[in-house]
Amino acid sequence: MRILLAGATGAVGGHVLRLALADARVGVVVAPTRRPLTAHPKLVNPMPDFDALPEQADWLAVDAVICALGTTIKAAGSQAAFAAVDRDLPIALAARAKRCGARVFALNSSLGASHKGSFYQRTKAEAEDGIRAVGFDRFVIVRPGLLDTERATPRPLEKVALVISRALAPLLPARYRPVAADAVARCLLEQAMMPGSGDLIVESDDIR
Repeated sequence: MRILLAGATGAVGGHVLRLALADARVGVVVAPTRRPLTAHPKLVNPMPDFDALPEQADWLAVDAVICALGTTIKAAGSQAAFAAVDRDLPIALAARAKRCGARVFALNSSLGASHKGSFYQRTKAEAEDGIRAVGFDRFVIVRPGLLDTERATPRPLEKVALVISRALAPLLPARYRPVAADAVARCLLEQAMMPGSGDLIVESDDIR
């Protein structure tokens, strides 16, 4: 398969990249990034202008898309900038990849994504709706809870929450326990490569 991976430099996307490059079922991984990745025989690494994506390009012609894009409002600088990364860019990539032949889209969303939730949760729900409307043969939404991972850019509040969640894990419902980033990545990759059609939501407690 030829897979487009968005967010290859992130906590989950980095694991997806490693797994996909090592998977014999994957022929090519197309990973558009802002900075170059380490070269690999199976890797295509375009560096487009993410603020003005091309409507069509050779690198957009793939079988499936895995989207692990994500930031924080603090890192983005504003709610609008956050929504541009977590909602608008995934929808834009989805529309272009579908136009170029992609049949499957697997999205790394978030536990609690809902139009009735916080701004963060609403934005995630809007991303899900926007991609669903593109009309892929198969659309998979993975909604992990708190990620158990070491990030390249520290997130102090997340780290505190992770320490508390690890300590309380035996007392918490499975859905609210921390989930390993590599487990989320493996779920995304397997779901993207699975045959069939229709929509599927994988909640955090099912990722394990």
